[in-house]
Parts: sequence; structure tokens; C-alpha cells
Amino acid sequence: MPGHQGKLLSSLYLILQKSPGIRIFVTGRPHIRAKIGKRLIRRIRSVFITPRRCGIISYLRARLDEDTTPDAMDSSLEADILRKVPEDISDMYVPAPVLGKPPQAMH
Repeated sequence: MPGHQGKLLSSLYLILQKSPGIRIFVTGRPHIRAKIGKRLIRRIRSVFITPRRCGIISYLRARLDEDTTPDAMDSSLEADILRKVPEDISDMYVPAPVLGKPPQAMH
């Protein structure tokens, strides 16, 4: 939703200006952090989270179990998916720092 990010962040900024005691929880990919920092400068705290391999595999197994055409996939393909996807996703994330000590945290 890149076309709506600016409007959303502007709205969040206005909410924080008018209600300074309010707390807003926002999740997003790492590339969004800079945009949030520009719009909500000094109003945010970042906490980095990363998926665990076992969580990724559990999610994939659940989705594969919902397959409406189970005969379309053999066990070899399923094993490849369960091996390769977690590897690729893990390469996309930087290990999370200790909670409370995010690198270059924006306050």
C-alpha cells in the first residue's frame, strides 16, 4: 500500500499531536522504518522481531495442510518447500538484538 503510507503516517502523527498520551502499535517490514522515523520523529520506539525457523515451518505446514488439491504435490516437493522457504526467509532478516536495546533506536 505504498500509495497510502504517507496519508496513514500523517494521520498517525495528527493523532499523536492531539492525544500525546496515546500509544500506537505498528508492525512493518524493515524498509518502512525510515519512512516512519521521518514522519513520527522522536515519537517512536523500535523493537525488532524476527521469525524463528520452527515458526516458519509450522506456518508452511498449516498452509500445505489446507491444500485443496493434495495430489498435485508429491512428498519431494513438499520437503523442498519446507527446506528452501525458511532458508530464503532467514536470509532476509537481520538477527534481533536484545529487547530494549534496538540498534539506532528512534525515540
